Amino acid sequence: MSLAGPSGPSVGPVIGTTSPSRTAKFSRYWLPVLAWAAAIFIGSGDSLSANNTSRFLEPFIHWVFPNLAGQTVDAIMFAIRKGGHLTEYAVLSALCWRAVRQPWNGDSRAWSLRDTGIALVLTAAYAVSDEFHQAFVFSRTASSWDVLLDACGALAGLALIWGVRRVRKPA
Repeated sequence: MSLAGPSGPSVGPVIGTTSPSRTAKFSRYWLPVLAWAAAIFIGSGDSLSANNTSRFLEPFIHWVFPNLAGQTVDAIMFAIRKGGHLTEYAVLSALCWRAVRQPWNGDSRAWSLRDTGIALVLTAAYAVSDEFHQAFVFSRTASSWDVLLDACGALAGLALIWGVRRVRKPA
């Protein structure tokens, strides 16, 4: 007895179907984006503000480099915090690009400026919303410079994907 044949309607699923469901696609491609965005949102709260992170970061830097001047320690902490912005938004843009493109194993499609642009816009829009959120957190300040830094991180993440794809591209 055929499950799906030309003689009549299907009485069960077609065997050999490989198309994932919408739920599976959402879970695979968009859920990581949402999870990472949630992590950024949580990190934008009071718990990871400069006031709170300096309590453990400054002593750690002094422990590793005991002879550093206070200004140097402050500069290192500033660089770590801004490096965090670059990194978290590079990851977010890479996840957005992956969700928009939905690549598969051995994907040989050409680089798409459309997919890249959508990922960049989504990431930059989230950066704006994140700074807006920080405007309401007592120990934080909203900064358009941080949005610009986040967008640079997003570009760096997308550039990294582009570079890796160029290196892996078969000759």
